[in-house]
Amino acid sequence: MTSAVVTEPHGISGLHSFELPAVLEASVPPEARGITRDAVRMLVASRHDQSLVHTTFSELPRFLEEGDLVVINTSGTLAAALDALRPGGDALEVHLSTRLPADLWTVELRRHGESFLDGSSGEVLAVGAGATVTLLAPYATHGRGVRLWVARVDTPGPLQSFLAVHGRPIRYGYVQGSWPISAYQNVYVTEPGSAEMPSAGRPFTPEVVTRLVAKGVGVAPIILHTGVASLEASEPPYPEFFNVSATTAHRVNDSRRHGGRVVAIGTTVVRALETVVDARGKVHAGHGWTETVISPDRPVRAVDGMLTGWHEPEASHLAMLEAVGGRALVERSYEAALAEGYLWHEFGDVHLVLP
Repeated sequence: MTSAVVTEPHGISGLHSFELPAVLEASVPPEARGITRDAVRMLVASRHDQSLVHTTFSELPRFLEEGDLVVINTSGTLAAALDALRPGGDALEVHLSTRLPADLWTVELRRHGESFLDGSSGEVLAVGAGATVTLLAPYATHGRGVRLWVARVDTPGPLQSFLAVHGRPIRYGYVQGSWPISAYQNVYVTEPGSAEMPSAGRPFTPEVVTRLVAKGVGVAPIILHTGVASLEASEPPYPEFFNVSATTAHRVNDSRRHGGRVVAIGTTVVRALETVVDARGKVHAGHGWTETVISPDRPVRAVDGMLTGWHEPEASHLAMLEAVGGRALVERSYEAALAEGYLWHEFGDVHLVLP
């Protein structure tokens, strides 16, 4: 395996305003492109020397050391998209977003690939087989209408069983074709709950995990159930449920105390760990709802590096990435990724940022 190293200075004008060519939107899973999950491309960016290395994800163990800790999000993806009919017969798509207390949900209404903002409180949507979604109250508004609703979902049997038969993965316009729920699952999931796949972990295979462990790199889990990603550019992420166990908190603290690096697999892991870290950098066990938003104004305290996908202009995740890697390195990374034809979105390539 050969890797290309880029060390000359780069820089794009306006990290949050670059244009993403449509050709760089990954439209099908890697397997449909004739490669394995772990064969997607990976750009490794190192903050200490500002170097960039072009490689593939299968080489991840080469860039980590004994004593490092990889933290993964083991939340599984729901078949969260349902066809729906309004009382007057208009067809919509309902995206289940986040499960709330009292078995309520936040849901997004979609039509023709865009948010449908004209629902009304008390409206009952039929979603097939006698199941209904009842809009109760606005949860998040934007512009002229309601983007997310608090809703009650009534199904004739267990919701998970209903979704397995009648639901499908949430899919946006850049994806070509319909893919089974397995295409949207990471190999290490333990419980369903995410509206959309925590996609930074998609390239992992059992073989990569085995090689990490054999090298002495630890792997520890958290849970963060992701909501829908179809937000406007100016909107921060909505509250999401998370759980960081006492065991994972201990392993993070122990790794850092002994000089190891904590590498978060995805923005969801950063958000969860940074919710339960104190001002001294000690991570505590915790669970509940996080509203933490990481940016250069709120530096990271619990993680040293992260693996993530490539994010669109104006995405709030870019501010988090700047907090981890610094603006200069992130700008250089994005310029290199655009120049080298890296692929964006959940079926695309990945970006490893190390201290």
